[in-house]
Amino acid sequence: MNLRPRQREDPEINLINMIDVLLVLLIFFMVSTTFNPEGRVRVQLPQSSDIPVPRGQREPLVITITAEGGYRVNERTLINSSPETLRAALMKEAGDDRGPITIRADARTTHQAVVTAMDVAGHLGFAQLNIATVHEDVPP
Repeated sequence: MNLRPRQREDPEINLINMIDVLLVLLIFFMVSTTFNPEGRVRVQLPQSSDIPVPRGQREPLVITITAEGGYRVNERTLINSSPETLRAALMKEAGDDRGPITIRADARTTHQAVVTAMDVAGHLGFAQLNIATVHEDVPP
């Protein structure tokens, strides 16, 4: 019979696993906080208000773009949606006056149709371009 007292080992806490986890967390936080927002595109959106803009004596030309991409100049439907037809209609309606133009585009029309109308107006020398919007109350 062995009556000799056992040698007790001191309990030790293994810190290696805890240090590994802390180092991984430290690296994660260091990498995730160094992302710079410099690569993001900053876009300043246009604003609209309820107050109408005062107009001069002459009403602006109105280019209406339908959902299908068709054009109307002062509510006169054009025979096709080519830029040349739009250019001719704008020259006929405006004459020598290069006053303001308002573009009223359907929300479902293509972006290309709006850009084409803006491009044609710009090439003809129209400098003031308005885009008609609808003011909707957004709930807070």
